[in-house]
Amino acid sequence: MAKKKLTVEEYVAQIPRRHPSIQWKTDDQGMVTLEIENTGWANRIAQKLFKRPKITYVHLDETGSFVWPLIDGQTSIKELGVPVEERFGEAAQPLYPRLAKYFQILRSYNFILFKS
Repeated sequence: MAKKKLTVEEYVAQIPRRHPSIQWKTDDQGMVTLEIENTGWANRIAQKLFKRPKITYVHLDETGSFVWPLIDGQTSIKELGVPVEERFGEAAQPLYPRLAKYFQILRSYNFILFKS
């Protein structure tokens, strides 16, 4: 049976938490960089044969850098929208569809998990 696709309202009711294996840091301008360790046998082969890095650095944009530190495993996406709207105002609109898409992307890369 196929999974039911969640509506934006259902999606933003979820509570995200950062994946425990992901390290991150913030630079002087407040921009967040995620440090993703490339593990597993396929990555080891790629590192040896194709000179792939052991760690991949993912640089978040301004909005992502604002949202990432707010992810605490206790706050829903809808609740995270409040400070995002205060910070970015009209530029964040349409707020919840954009946040839903952002968190779908984070989840697709296994950067976050959802609290069950």
